[in-house]
Amino acid sequence: MIGIINYGLGNINAFENIYNKLHIPVKQLFNPDDFVGVDRLILPGVGAFDYAMQSFNGSGMRGLVEKMVFENMTPIIGICVGMQMLADSSDEGFLPGLGWIPGIIRKFDETKIPYKTRIPHMGWNDITVKNDSLLFSNFDVPSKFYFLHSYYFDNKEKNHEIASSSYGVEFTCAVKSSNIYGVQFHPEKSHSYGIKLLENFSKL
Repeated sequence: MIGIINYGLGNINAFENIYNKLHIPVKQLFNPDDFVGVDRLILPGVGAFDYAMQSFNGSGMRGLVEKMVFENMTPIIGICVGMQMLADSSDEGFLPGLGWIPGIIRKFDETKIPYKTRIPHMGWNDITVKNDSLLFSNFDVPSKFYFLHSYYFDNKEKNHEIASSSYGVEFTCAVKSSNIYGVQFHPEKSHSYGIKLLENFSKL
């Protein structure tokens, strides 16, 4: 069963609706008692980094999530700011991140973006899949996803990068370390591509 961590941030109902249409068991998680029967986790997130970290830390669920991820090797995927939370820290805030995948969240440099549209990076963009991740199995080339962000994941180890995109500069848009995944784009807003990715995640 897919468990969507509901700590007050993210397009949670959209994820739940997609899995319901795919006939894949799913439920929202509000407290540790809700985790019974869950074998996949989604960590959504929108807005400011520090507020997201404060909300998750204060939810009462972080300890159980970390136990599931590191002791039980439960697959988890961070979405948008949920991906950024996987890093060590963010230039946007002062609080430490989860530190599950080494890296720092950086702000796009507007001087390197040759487009009229500036920050945030918003809209559809191609991605380049790398390192043969099963998260992107059976995808068309190129694949397009919907982005909305001003910060990106500057990962310390290139082998953690499983997809990249470009906005003035090439940047990492998906990461993986063991059973931990993260995507900067919004699969819940990416139509057939996002639905396929979420379905793939349910099979990892």
